[in-house]
Amino acid sequence: MAYAWKRDKNQKLLATKTLISLLVLSIIFLSSLFFFTSSSLQNSNTNLSINTQFPIPPFDCFKCPQSKPIIANVVENLKYPFVYSLADLGNLPEKPHKNIMRLLKGKPFRKPDISATIQEVLEKMRINGKDGFFLDVGANVGMASFAAAAMGFKVLAFEPVFENLQRICDGIWFNRVASLVTVFEAAASDRNGDITFHKLVGRLDNSAVSEVGARLAFKSNKEIAVQVKSIPLDELISPSQAILLIKIDVQGWEYHVLKGAKKLLSRKPAEAPYLIYEEDERLLKASNSSSKEIRDFLKSLGYSKCSQHGTDAHCSKE
Repeated sequence: MAYAWKRDKNQKLLATKTLISLLVLSIIFLSSLFFFTSSSLQNSNTNLSINTQFPIPPFDCFKCPQSKPIIANVVENLKYPFVYSLADLGNLPEKPHKNIMRLLKGKPFRKPDISATIQEVLEKMRINGKDGFFLDVGANVGMASFAAAAMGFKVLAFEPVFENLQRICDGIWFNRVASLVTVFEAAASDRNGDITFHKLVGRLDNSAVSEVGARLAFKSNKEIAVQVKSIPLDELISPSQAILLIKIDVQGWEYHVLKGAKKLLSRKPAEAPYLIYEEDERLLKASNSSSKEIRDFLKSLGYSKCSQHGTDAHCSKE
C-alpha cells in the first residue's frame, strides 16, 4: 500500500533548539498519560462493545509496555480526523521523518492516501444503510483502522510487529476508540501456526513474511527474523459477523491472506466484503504468487469487478 508523501522542499538538518523542542513535545505526550488513572485505562480496554469470542486472545494494550518517545499528531484534510503515533522516526537528528518536520512547523501530519480511501468507501456503504466490521490486515500503526473507527465503525486489526502494536495502542487511547478497535498480534495467512516474519529496522512498514520482499525497497536497512503467530481469517470470523470491507497490505503475502479467507469471500454478493489489497507484482513474486493468480482466485469466488488504483486493487461482487 502506498503510504508515500511528497518530500517537503528545503528540508534542513535539525538544529539543537529543534531537537530540544522535539524532546519537550515527547515529554508532554508521555506525561499526559500519567494524568489518567490505571482504572480508567482498564475500563476502556475491557468494556468492548464488540462482544465477540475469538479463537485467539486480542492484544492487551493495557499490559503492553508504553512506547517511547511518542510523536503523535492529528491527520490533515480528512472529514473524520484522527490522531496516530509514528513508529519510524527517520534518522535523527540528520534526516527525521517528514511528519516530524511538519509537527515542528505547527502543521498536522500529512494525510495518508489509504485513510482517505477507507473513509470514502465506508461513507458510501453507510449511505446505503450497511453496517459491519472493517478488517485491517497489515495494520501498521493504524492509519486505516483509525480512519474507520473515527467514523464509528468496528475494527479488527491484524499486525505482527510489536513496535507497530505499541503505536496502535497509543492511537486507541488518543482517539478514545477502545470500544471499537480490537487488535490481534498475528499475521493473517492461509494456515494456523507460527511463521517467520522479517522486520526491517527503520522501515517497519516494509516488514514482510518474505525476506526478499522486506528488503526490496530498502536494501541497506537491517533485517531481523522473528517468529509470529499466523491465523486464517476464516478461523476468526464467524458466519454471522457482517464484514463490510477488508484492506490487505502485507508486502506480497496478499494471496495467502485471501486463501485463508475463502469462506468469508464466498458469501453471496449482498454480504461479501469489499476488498482493497496491495497488488505490487515485485512483492507478490517475492512471495511466489502473482496478480493474475490473485485475480483468478477472486474471480472463482465471484469477484468479477476489480479495478486498479495506483498499486492497490479494489474488488467487489456485482
